[in-house]
Amino acid sequence: MDNRSEVRDFLTTRRERLTPEQAGVPFFGGRRRVKGLRREEVAMLAGMSTDYYTRLERGNLTGVSHSVLEALARALRLDEAERTHLLDLAETANTPTAGRTPRRVPNRTTVRQGVQRILDTINAPAYARNGRMDILATNRLGRALFADALGTGDSFNLARYLFLDPRAQDFYPAWPTVAADCVAALRTYAGRNPYDRALTDLIGELSTRSEPFRTWWATHNVKLHHTATKTMHHALAGDLELTGEALQLPGDPDLTIITYTFDPSGPTEQALAFLASWSARSTGDPDDQPARSGWGTASR
Repeated sequence: MDNRSEVRDFLTTRRERLTPEQAGVPFFGGRRRVKGLRREEVAMLAGMSTDYYTRLERGNLTGVSHSVLEALARALRLDEAERTHLLDLAETANTPTAGRTPRRVPNRTTVRQGVQRILDTINAPAYARNGRMDILATNRLGRALFADALGTGDSFNLARYLFLDPRAQDFYPAWPTVAADCVAALRTYAGRNPYDRALTDLIGELSTRSEPFRTWWATHNVKLHHTATKTMHHALAGDLELTGEALQLPGDPDLTIITYTFDPSGPTEQALAFLASWSARSTGDPDDQPARSGWGTASR
């Protein structure tokens, strides 16, 4: 991905979404010829010249200091994810590439045995994924929850499922929110890993085959995924309200474990108990079924 175009489009979209009222810029009415703030207004808010800000918005972050980036983040009212994304773009712009091969991200297809053991000890749906949204490993309840997406395989890509499998819109009743958040997460990951060829291929595929993906990708929205509550509609278990918690693995910085918690006094507890029972029966291993009495304790 071209760093200059990424910087240009990100800063332009952030400037255009911010109104003078939101930024605290005096506005005396009349017709404005630009959407959002003018470049000179952003420059004034950030304490820099218009020429210097124009250079930044044209995609040139080479040599820009941390203090300037922080001032720009404040002027554009960037949230935590957007500020982090701006710093990631600046790091790429200021990393020399001459005479060396750009760092490539490993395209792993499995996880360590220790990671799988962690998943198997979680008494709730859980999976391990990388930044490209490749689901590389699940526990028993995770496999049961995402049975349609997994099919007969052991892994799947969540972004492909969301945008290329029509069943995803039934599985996620709030599909537009879930799908847009997925795109924002991929954009965030792209800022940290601009040389990930597998990600570039994925973005190209989805942009070609899915108009909603292409539209959301063009917004340059970013998001840090720490926790989120989603409603999922399982074909057998019905509606489940689950809160995903993202757990980072220091030994595997490219992996994240997502585990789903739930209200132990709500209907999701019974739905998951049914799902666990169904999963144990379908695999012919009833002894591996989690005890129902342990649901609430494990999920608190």
